[in-house]
Amino acid sequence: MMQPLSEFPIEARRRVRFVLTDVDDTLTTDGRLTAAAYAALERLSASGRRVVAVTGRPAGWCDMIARFWPVDAVVGENGAFYFRYDHAARAMTRRHFLPEAARRVARERLDRLGAEMLAAVPGARLAADQPYRLADLAIDYREDCGPLSQAEVDRIVALFAAAGATAKVSSIHVNGWFGDYDKLAMTRLLFGEAYGLDLDTARDMVAFIGDSPNDAPMFGYFEHAVAVANIRPFLSRLATPPAYVTAAEAGAGFVEFAEALLA
Repeated sequence: MMQPLSEFPIEARRRVRFVLTDVDDTLTTDGRLTAAAYAALERLSASGRRVVAVTGRPAGWCDMIARFWPVDAVVGENGAFYFRYDHAARAMTRRHFLPEAARRVARERLDRLGAEMLAAVPGARLAADQPYRLADLAIDYREDCGPLSQAEVDRIVALFAAAGATAKVSSIHVNGWFGDYDKLAMTRLLFGEAYGLDLDTARDMVAFIGDSPNDAPMFGYFEHAVAVANIRPFLSRLATPPAYVTAAEAGAGFVEFAEALLA
């Protein structure tokens, strides 16, 4: 059972050195990043903690986030890659989970699958950010269309599964890809390669906050996993719920989470 965020022990909060955060409907509210949520992100970074965005959003967005936001790194497209920008060297590190040849084959398969899905599920559409994606296919079910019914969302997930692809439902898209990775798998690589840490031994130094089923690997793994209050409609889709939940939804919930750590 999820506990209120206030039950997150003070001593455990003090040990948190890494803050991992989803973006859509966790940092953002109604599709926008509020000044309060961005300021909370900046305060966490200024406190000496390493802040990492862990999102389903595309490579194009992640390049911008890594450069312009107060974050140390970005895990994007549900674990397809991580980006880190070195401001002193003016250089971007782009680490992909799959080699280039495998990514090229997967892209061709996904493009064909996308056309099939749009024909099979009237009302669905490609996500507006699809042109900026490298590794996955994002089917919009409630960002710029719909919302589609639960049965239609399940139909999209089933089509991905029938094609042999992994599918994850976010608060706005159904994302599918070919490859044995997810948000947690790429987070492990990031910690090993960028921070020289084994995630299993560093786990108590990490807090994660998210909002939807594509965060399930993170909710199930991290002891200090938090959800914003708008997680509740998705709880039936989670094998393991997060340990804690904020009182507020979306960006206001993130601000609540940040204040709890900074206190």
